Amino acid sequence: MSDDDYRTERDSLGEMQVPADAYWGAQTQRALENFPISGITFSRRFIRALGIVKKAAARANRDLGLLEAETADAIVEAADEVIAGDHDDQFPVDVFQTGSGTSSNMNANEVIANRAAELLGASIGDRTVHPNDHVNYGQSSNDVIPTAMHVAALEAAVKDVLPALETLADALAEKEAEFDDAVKTGRTHLQDATPVRLGQEFGGYRTQVQKGIARVESSREHLAELALGGTAVGTGLNTHPEFPERAAEYIAEETDLAFREADDHFEAQAAHDAMSEAHGALRVVAGSLNKIANDLRLLASGPRNGLGELDQPENQPGSSIMPGKINPVVAEAVNQVHKQVVGNDAAVAAGAAEGQIDLNLYKPVVAHNYLESAHMLANAAETFAEKFVARLEADRDHMEQQVEQSMALATALNPTIGYDKASKVAKKALAEGKTVKEVVVAEGYLSKEEAEAVLDPERMTHRGILGDE
Repeated sequence: MSDDDYRTERDSLGEMQVPADAYWGAQTQRALENFPISGITFSRRFIRALGIVKKAAARANRDLGLLEAETADAIVEAADEVIAGDHDDQFPVDVFQTGSGTSSNMNANEVIANRAAELLGASIGDRTVHPNDHVNYGQSSNDVIPTAMHVAALEAAVKDVLPALETLADALAEKEAEFDDAVKTGRTHLQDATPVRLGQEFGGYRTQVQKGIARVESSREHLAELALGGTAVGTGLNTHPEFPERAAEYIAEETDLAFREADDHFEAQAAHDAMSEAHGALRVVAGSLNKIANDLRLLASGPRNGLGELDQPENQPGSSIMPGKINPVVAEAVNQVHKQVVGNDAAVAAGAAEGQIDLNLYKPVVAHNYLESAHMLANAAETFAEKFVARLEADRDHMEQQVEQSMALATALNPTIGYDKASKVAKKALAEGKTVKEVVVAEGYLSKEEAEAVLDPERMTHRGILGDE
């Protein structure tokens, strides 16, 4: 490349050669050279959050007379472009960087400053708009990054995860109603148990997802607290007393979420318990989806030599060698997302518990792992709902045949003939290949009519003692 392909930018350490068409400056360029670690950069949600924070800060500082209106307005316009995703390619810094996220904060400052200068008719790099003195006015990486973390995390939860879980809960509720009359063999320890309606099982899944929604919702209160205004260590040095509240109000306005100034700026910067708590909710939800996916895989196993109670959708051929084989591929994807979320949770929990004295130094990895989990979980829940759950069908004839053969029907005999006789009936039925109903009548314990009443599988799916009318 020729010299024309680069321009010279400066920071406190001296000159750096930066690509001529890049909006970033010297500090971002140093980060690119210092952190060739993973090739993983921050997601759209986090870059958007950085833009939101910088826009809110500029508006607050303009209101307070700390930035000239022309400069602040240019910063706001440039930040709006960042929020919209117009400059995502200008955020190349690796996630694995300085633990405070200073490199990403300066990346945002430099991109917005240079774009704002351009909007004012100046040249990129001439510092008409200064990345530190203007874009970062009244801020520190130590309060900007945790603020962006909370903004991105809460937006991801409210706008991605929760709607996807609602979609899944609705799909499960539809199947709950559709399968309400389908009586099947219950299973505990993977062994036959008393009858249950397939709709009851799906109702359990629906409730599990709804409780997961409530768990994610419960993390909103703490994620709504913003560290902005604490600057370096939480004291608020170089920040106007009204800045934190004003900036938080602007962030709330931008996102339509109830963000507010942190209860304690020292806690907000030195610890990330809120992020750990919030990701913990995602881990629990991922576990719920994993359990549901595993159950549906088992119930759909077959088609001839498995449980075969559900007919699964034919999403794609299942084997490169076995013709006609169909696998529960979408459910398996959900299972794999769960494993990734569990791994991410370990990283978030470990990172949130670390840091020394006045600053947690694992901000980038905590933010990245939370946002990755939220993104995957939202997509997995929606895909699971639309491409698997909604397309399931019940094999009622097969379930009826299975439940009539179940030894667990003998459980309903306990109140009528007692546990010992019921156990004898069950063992004899198994040994002789007969049904419980056939044996209890043959042994003379019940008449045929009594046996029909007591051993009605559908009645066993309701609370109460059978045969006591």
